[in-house]
Amino acid sequence: MQPARTTEQKTVNPLRALQQYGQSVWLDYIRRDLLTSGELKRLIEEDGLRGMTSNPTIFDKAIGGSAVYDSALRAAVQAEPGLSTKALFERVAIEDIRVAAEALRPVYDSSGGADGFVSFEVSPDLAYDKDTTIAEARRLFKTIGKPNVMIKVPATPQGVFAVETLIAEGININATLMFSLGHYEAVAQAYLRGLRRNGRPGQIASVASFFVSRVDTLVDGKLEAIGTPEALALRGKIGVANCKIVYQRFRELFTGANFAEFAKRGACVQRPLWASTGTKNKAYSDVLYVEELIGPDTVNTLPPATLDAFRNHGRPRASLESSVEEAREALASLRKLNIDLDAITETLQTQGVAAFAESYEQLLRTLEKKRSAL
Repeated sequence: MQPARTTEQKTVNPLRALQQYGQSVWLDYIRRDLLTSGELKRLIEEDGLRGMTSNPTIFDKAIGGSAVYDSALRAAVQAEPGLSTKALFERVAIEDIRVAAEALRPVYDSSGGADGFVSFEVSPDLAYDKDTTIAEARRLFKTIGKPNVMIKVPATPQGVFAVETLIAEGININATLMFSLGHYEAVAQAYLRGLRRNGRPGQIASVASFFVSRVDTLVDGKLEAIGTPEALALRGKIGVANCKIVYQRFRELFTGANFAEFAKRGACVQRPLWASTGTKNKAYSDVLYVEELIGPDTVNTLPPATLDAFRNHGRPRASLESSVEEAREALASLRKLNIDLDAITETLQTQGVAAFAESYEQLLRTLEKKRSAL
């Protein structure tokens, strides 16, 4: 018979418990009423929220899908009628980023600059233009003016070049839209090269945002097309397996002798951040991409529904370094079925850049309509 659980054990918040395993929970969402209603403060105090991420799709839904921003848009247009639509978006979005950064500043300070960050993305239509990406990241970091802000840069070949330059200059970077071990390797090496060129590496922070659920979505379709028992048995496993192999590479690069020269200079590791962790297939657990990816020196950025689900019934455990051999076997089985994961992940990155660019353009169209109406 299992011993009865105490009241204290029963009321442990699974989200807060993740910190015991070395993982930080960030929120993959931002909206003005979240910031002004006290809800963000509650998430920080009660759930142990330690950061936030944003992207063009999130802002498109937040601004276009509600009237929450109408008064701010009206005030901005009245104050400066000649403001371009892009500048109008940037004005209201940066205000949100600054307010969120202020709310998370105590987390940043108490963690010694390791956590408490808010991410804001360089315009996605610059994903294949390294020089303009660098210039925009510099401008945004300076304009926002908060030490606990990260600028998001996509892990395209041009973006990887930008990551190295920006890390060398002391700008906090969230390298995003990674889907493969190759993407991760390129970003991690760029971070290390940037640290080498940085005179004060202890002042910099960075995360490597690795996407999960979209891998399963694309791979599962190919497995179902094959339809054999061996193929169907791999459904819902490749996204997690992919992350576990990436995490093993992270451990090789950022622990022990390999990172010693940087650690002596006060540098922090570039933590893997698990992104796209909302479960898209309803046949799978709604907390699959949280429960299976828990380990030290990681971040999981959760959409609100997944955050609520894990608070309600999540089971924290050290999972990221378990079943690693099974993960390798799953990826090997995929190759035996002639499914090219590298080709799939390249497609996913291209689609991801295009989707964010479309969300950004849609957002600008929505803003233009609101501007006319207001």
